[in-house]
Amino acid sequence: MIVVTPGEPAGIGPDLIIQWAQNKRSVPVEVVCDAEMLARRSSELGLNLLVKSHLNAPTLEAGKVTVRDVPLVNLPIAGTLDTENSGAVLQALDLAIDGCLNGEYEALVTGPIQKSAIQESGISFTGHTEYLSDKCDVDSVVMMLASKEMRVALATTHIPLSRVALTITKKMLEKKLRLVFKSLTQTFSILDPKVAVSGLNPHAGESGHLGLEEVEIIEPVCSKLRGEGFRVEGPLPADTLFGRRGEHAPDAFFVMYHDQGLPVLKYASFGKAVNITLGLPFIRTSVDHGTALDIAASGSADVGSFASALEMASDMCIKPTDEI
Repeated sequence: MIVVTPGEPAGIGPDLIIQWAQNKRSVPVEVVCDAEMLARRSSELGLNLLVKSHLNAPTLEAGKVTVRDVPLVNLPIAGTLDTENSGAVLQALDLAIDGCLNGEYEALVTGPIQKSAIQESGISFTGHTEYLSDKCDVDSVVMMLASKEMRVALATTHIPLSRVALTITKKMLEKKLRLVFKSLTQTFSILDPKVAVSGLNPHAGESGHLGLEEVEIIEPVCSKLRGEGFRVEGPLPADTLFGRRGEHAPDAFFVMYHDQGLPVLKYASFGKAVNITLGLPFIRTSVDHGTALDIAASGSADVGSFASALEMASDMCIKPTDEI
């Protein structure tokens, strides 16, 4: 069974669940959230939704959804953030994580979360990826976004640009690259994967004239892995990295920071890509977009990425969790 959390209750997370649930499904899904909130949002959308208690068997029927109720402090107004609900949002996520860790659920699919609302409530929170890593007490995880067009993995995630260079170390890069190769082989069934690694600086440092990170950190790691038989290209200039097509196309791109790689992927695949956390003891996928507060409850939210995240989680469930 797959567990779903809607994320920010004032955003489009609830909308996506309700719209997706209008169709019959082949995989049992349980949603962890405020049941009354979900029922109210379905009325606002003009869609019929029967909310069933998680004490019942998960339903596969169209127009019905199984919910583990986690009441919010205040029922949300679509599009309006309420920091008083932040604790309940994380409580729902914690229940889902615990259920995955104890084997109750096979995979977790998360809706978009509003980091600022949680931060402003006084809770330290930088994103799902970092939160999941801490809760699962794992040493290294990788954020990867995947679509039919490409896969992009990140060396660093939700940190200020000013901290990126200080965060990148040989040890960190090697761990994350090994995890990417393991996932490409075992999760995506690619026999001899190739990964293209970006530099950090313009022109990949121009032989040290535009920065030393490539010479001192990135190239030594790539060279070490190449010596072990891994097909690693780089460090390569980021401005031409994604132009590698056809026989030169890698199975994944590995970039140094969030906005170095994700704008390209989202330009090519927005609304169709899936966010995957590699290195957790269970499967976790998510949407490729944010909370879209401005269109919450309007009926115009595109369910494509959410449906893709559920489909990918279902497909990944056939793999043993220690291989992800």
